[in-house]
Amino acid sequence: MSKQLWKPGNMLYPLPVVMVSCRCGEKDNIITVAWAGTICTNPAMVSISIKKERFSYDMIKESGEFVINLVTDRLVRAADWCGVRSGKDYDKFREMNLTKEKAETVDAPMIAESPVNIECVVEEIKELGSHDMFISRVTAVRAEEGYMDSKGKFMLNNTGLVTYSHGEYFMLGKKLGKFGYSVKRQ
Repeated sequence: MSKQLWKPGNMLYPLPVVMVSCRCGEKDNIITVAWAGTICTNPAMVSISIKKERFSYDMIKESGEFVINLVTDRLVRAADWCGVRSGKDYDKFREMNLTKEKAETVDAPMIAESPVNIECVVEEIKELGSHDMFISRVTAVRAEEGYMDSKGKFMLNNTGLVTYSHGEYFMLGKKLGKFGYSVKRQ
């Protein structure tokens, strides 16, 4: 099999699509981010990467808080719209008919229509080049009760989660195995 050599680039796909909600003063906003990830389990830490030119960049830098809202198939249109429109020009909550919900530990709104809301406090901003990374501590997680099974397990994979891959959105699909299945005795 032959492969082409390309210049360095980001080809680590798919990525989760998340809508990051933030507040600075009286202004609320939503920015869609595909560069987000888990960076530590204990303490629970995540990162999001944002260009300095984005409207939400200064809001999050100044407030030091935000909420990561997971995106489902029901939210993908709103996520795309919030990713291509600026909060300088639009009230994204109103334009996309999204419901603000009060967070428990941060002063930033959650998106009620999202099945999982992850409240975050910025610990460090790492300047990297085109994007700066907001390294953040998770202070609370809210999960929609309707996705709990009879044993109290949160069925995250039943929510219709969306991923982003090379300019396109995809809903997670077929289960191929679970952690450790390759070494489990039959």
